[in-house]
Amino acid sequence: MKQTLPSHGQLITPCDLDFDRVKELQEFDETKAGVKGLVDSGATKVPRIFIHPHENSQSPPSDANGTSLQIPIIDLRGYRDSRRKDVINGIRKASEAWGFFQIINHGIPLDVMDNTLEGVKKFHEQRVEVKKEVYSRDGAKRVRYFCSGDLFALKAATWKDTVVFEFQDGDLEPEACFHVLIYRDAVFEYEKHIAELKTSLAELLSEALGLSSDYLSGTECMKSETVIGHYYPACPEPELTLGTVHHSDLSFLTLLLQDHHGGLQVLHESHWLDVVPVKGALLANIGDFMQLVTNGKFKSVEHRVLSGQVGPRISVACFLAPSKTGKNRPLGPIKELLSENNPPIYKETSLSEYVACFRSHGLRATSTLPHFRMSDSK
Repeated sequence: MKQTLPSHGQLITPCDLDFDRVKELQEFDETKAGVKGLVDSGATKVPRIFIHPHENSQSPPSDANGTSLQIPIIDLRGYRDSRRKDVINGIRKASEAWGFFQIINHGIPLDVMDNTLEGVKKFHEQRVEVKKEVYSRDGAKRVRYFCSGDLFALKAATWKDTVVFEFQDGDLEPEACFHVLIYRDAVFEYEKHIAELKTSLAELLSEALGLSSDYLSGTECMKSETVIGHYYPACPEPELTLGTVHHSDLSFLTLLLQDHHGGLQVLHESHWLDVVPVKGALLANIGDFMQLVTNGKFKSVEHRVLSGQVGPRISVACFLAPSKTGKNRPLGPIKELLSENNPPIYKETSLSEYVACFRSHGLRATSTLPHFRMSDSK
């Protein structure tokens, strides 16, 4: 018997007798067609495996002060000479107060950015038979495509498809990308520019912390890059689901390239605020590892992506994280930042231990940082 979808006012719970969630998740996953496949099939309702609990559903952005708040914009023009002090101060203030900032005049050509977004779009819009070749949930595969990364762990699936390129320590052989040729050249060109930009940002962030300019690069804390291309199809009932659930990033720094559609929201002072796309800009946000090593000075902030009736929305996130060859290396508050008045508030850990804790606590359901907070810190 064909199951019908609930009405908008009906709340699905795990105890629904006619709803075998795991079975429906498995059936959906086995199609390897993703959310794009649902849309192409003519779906006019959101399947219940995508319906989020009421407390996580979409709500209009709110502003505590009744004014239009905007993510700080950092202009890198002249950062090597005349404007370096201003740029560093801007990054410091944004990292402490927001955990997010838009970067303009960053040196990545606009055509490279546009080609990267277009490459993601082309990959996801090609025939399912082609995409199936790289469909996988195996994190060991350095090039893979899937729908809703936490499909079997979250309470509800998310309305997006994803393609991943793992540049471990900046290296990824072109041969590993045979089945994604339609996107390979664009992402490789983009990664070259990101590699140059991250060197400059590591210097600026180091100086923003009052450290020598080569401090962060010397720790290899941003040596590995994971480039992720998200495809958020138009949704027939966007109020019932989310593109990405609220979370903070498992990285030192994340650089986001996005198209004009919007939908990203940042949690600022207990209110969800829209991040308005800026043409030609990259959005930077502090990750969990950066908050940990800066002893809470720089903030890793929760954010989410709403679903929309207009689409597709395309974005490319680059997660900068420590070298995986040093996954057992100690990871803790930078000693040069500590003092009697600023004692450590986080325990020392390692990349492997932090990731294991992240996965054992429901993935993106809650932040992992509190699990490493000192018991006697406020």
